[in-house]
Amino acid sequence: MDKALHSDTAAGARPSRPQALITWLMGVALLVFAMVVVGGITRLTESGLSITEWKPITGTLPPLNEASWLSEFERYKQIPEYTEINGPAGMTLAEFKFIYFWEWVHRLLGRVIGLAFALPLAWFWIKQAIPIGYKLRLLALLALGGLQGTIGWWMVSSGLSARTDVSHYRLAVHLLTALTILGGLVWTALDLHALTKNPSAKPARITGFAGSILAILFIQLLFGAWVAGLNAGYVANTWPLMNDRFYPDGVDTAKGAFYALVNDPYLTHFVHRWWAWVAVIALVLMARRVKKAGVRGASAAIHSAFGIQILLGIATVMTGVNIVLAVSHQAVGALLVAATVWGAHVLGRDTA
Repeated sequence: MDKALHSDTAAGARPSRPQALITWLMGVALLVFAMVVVGGITRLTESGLSITEWKPITGTLPPLNEASWLSEFERYKQIPEYTEINGPAGMTLAEFKFIYFWEWVHRLLGRVIGLAFALPLAWFWIKQAIPIGYKLRLLALLALGGLQGTIGWWMVSSGLSARTDVSHYRLAVHLLTALTILGGLVWTALDLHALTKNPSAKPARITGFAGSILAILFIQLLFGAWVAGLNAGYVANTWPLMNDRFYPDGVDTAKGAFYALVNDPYLTHFVHRWWAWVAVIALVLMARRVKKAGVRGASAAIHSAFGIQILLGIATVMTGVNIVLAVSHQAVGALLVAATVWGAHVLGRDTA
């Protein structure tokens, strides 16, 4: 691939600027992290379905007068979440404005991220400041970000007609795509950082060991997304037992074990809380290898992230899904992804 992309920079082009690119990519990564946090707030406040239309341009501005607010509220009143839940509960316009605010902020952040990535990318491209071999990767990240916007609407649309919430499958795709973008930004910034030290440095590779760790973490994140989408965190507020049992009472296997595995709130919660320890063992092994490779910072980041994440997960369960703890749990999950990507990069760099 490097040879195919060698023509990215014409003869006589200006030298690349990896440090400027690193600053830009890490800034975008921080915005994606903020997006994940706001996404958690949006989900936990049941705000995701408050904006019932997708208007990429005109939707940038919120309603600016009372008539516009009433019009938005009337649209919301047509969907099942209102007719079956919030309407009978007596939702007021002020309460609607609250949930609308969080969904609007979530979508606005998405637009900001798009601009924060696309405009500097165009600038660096024009100035021929992108190192050889990185243009295609940056375009792929841009495309993935654009796809994420479409995935977000695809997720929201699943809750506008026959359901009172969004599909937990689509929510998982939305969250995992965001974390993939975050990981891609961090990985690319780390590759560029290697260039600042050695202009001939090659991009790191994902080793078989690191790939296995990332796969284990992916499973944990997937079940975490399903737990969120199914509101499965509410089915038990005790730990380590679930309502005084190791294996929860209430798992419905009438449609088969696999269906229950991906749809039953008791079973998804059970798998999420115990697969976490498989992930911990895997991450400890990774952190030890990273430390042996001489990068103590990455090792410490992995240990710190999974340690805090476990404590937050337990606290979230035992408090009946306290919103601050639950949002913090999602936020540290994103940091854990970044730390694990850092560790995987260290191991791949040594073999590049």
